[in-house]
Amino acid sequence: MEREYINPPDIAPPPANLYNHVVKVGSTVYISGQVPRGLDGEAVYPGDAAGQIRQVWANLEIAIKAAGGTLQDIVKTTTYVVGSENLGKIREVRMTLLPEEGRPTSTTVVVAGLADPDFLVEVEAVAELR
Repeated sequence: MEREYINPPDIAPPPANLYNHVVKVGSTVYISGQVPRGLDGEAVYPGDAAGQIRQVWANLEIAIKAAGGTLQDIVKTTTYVVGSENLGKIREVRMTLLPEEGRPTSTTVVVAGLADPDFLVEVEAVAELR
């Protein structure tokens, strides 16, 4: 099956071109871990977990749209959160961003840190296009 590699122009490019934001294989879409990074590549909303998760989900939406889908096509997410004190804020925002029915499966992992010390959250996703 042919693979399509996508790096949407509305998301900061992967650092040092180490990976692709999106790989589409047939109707399955794999989205690399999205972080709270602006187009300039810098962290946004330092210290604000709620602001960061909003940015992360905005990036996920850009990524899935670039593959021809919508947020409703996401079937699996893995969320990495720095510090358990940020879990409630991230869950609260996530509940407002996703529909009540048809939410994806989800794994959340509390970690000591992410690639940039200003990042508090990272989310990777898998989608199945309809």
